[in-house]
Amino acid sequence: MNTASAGGQVGTSIDTAFDFRSDTPPGKRRDPDKDSPTLRRYHKALWSKPLPGGQLFNLSDEVRDHYLHHRSELGEFSLTSDSAMQTFTRLGFAAEHPELCSQAMNEEFFSLAYTIGAMIVFPGEKRDRKRTINQARGCLRNIADRMDLTLECIRRHYAGDGSPLAGTLARYGDFFALFENFDGYVNFFLLQDLLAQGESSVAFFMPFDDFRTPAAPKDFGTYSAFRQRSMDFIHARNTRIAKYADTLT
Repeated sequence: MNTASAGGQVGTSIDTAFDFRSDTPPGKRRDPDKDSPTLRRYHKALWSKPLPGGQLFNLSDEVRDHYLHHRSELGEFSLTSDSAMQTFTRLGFAAEHPELCSQAMNEEFFSLAYTIGAMIVFPGEKRDRKRTINQARGCLRNIADRMDLTLECIRRHYAGDGSPLAGTLARYGDFFALFENFDGYVNFFLLQDLLAQGESSVAFFMPFDDFRTPAAPKDFGTYSAFRQRSMDFIHARNTRIAKYADTLT
């Protein structure tokens, strides 16, 4: 089912319009990625499933100090949620140019970015005392938390090519090995709508310059296209997730 009352409280029903901020407890340090119970339940339901090799990747939300946890002969993995879609509405271009984007436009984009189509899970534990994937992609100016650029780095990881996230992704090579190859990763996490049609290449939200410059938009035309492509992707992935969720009931 793609809808459910009370934000998907029933079974594995997934409400793809549910804004995870709405059930995050109030507080300055509260974050839907950590504190929305509905988001955790959705992640558990969606990503507890067979891997490309046929083994079950079962996730538990009952292991202390772990958001989601898997342990089997495949290995042990501690996963956390990541709000994967950058909007640049609060700290970026739209925030710096309020005359170009209305508050309603910004809130429309920001609200959509807190639905399940804009969420993903990554390994959450630090390795070698270095940044996690979530931390690294947010700190690098030539990634700037953009999911399209993150996916390009993941594609290059599977191809054995370099990228700004190469070292970070390599530290979690055992996690990416679960999906065997790039197509396996994309299909598992229902990211097909972030690829160019009929290809295994990433459909970028802005003109791509091979990570040579900062990833934030610099003018309204670029930002407007980025916004539309980002929202189109989230809507498409929400539709894809809803169809997949129908098979879980």
